[in-house]
Amino acid sequence: METSRPQAQPRPQAQSNVQVDNDRVRVTEWRFPPGGETGWHAHECDYVVVPQTTGKLELETLDGHTFSTLEAGVSYYRDKGAEHNVVNANDVEFVFVEIEIK
Repeated sequence: METSRPQAQPRPQAQSNVQVDNDRVRVTEWRFPPGGETGWHAHECDYVVVPQTTGKLELETLDGHTFSTLEAGVSYYRDKGAEHNVVNANDVEFVFVEIEIK
């Protein structure tokens, strides 16, 4: 679900490349330019993120924002449903693979 949120300056958009999409999983590689964002969205499925880069991401939510430092190869799991926007808080490209469990 896409939801528009106002912001001071437009950010570059993260680029997604769906690598697998079948009846059980969707695997997407996300590439964020410096300052790039996904745009506001909510996940319809539980998912796992596998960072390919080490760095800091900003997570904007309806309750505010937080920063998380991710390490290449160290995966994490999230439940479906939370509305958010992911922003690359690094001066270099950030890449992760997202595995949605259908």
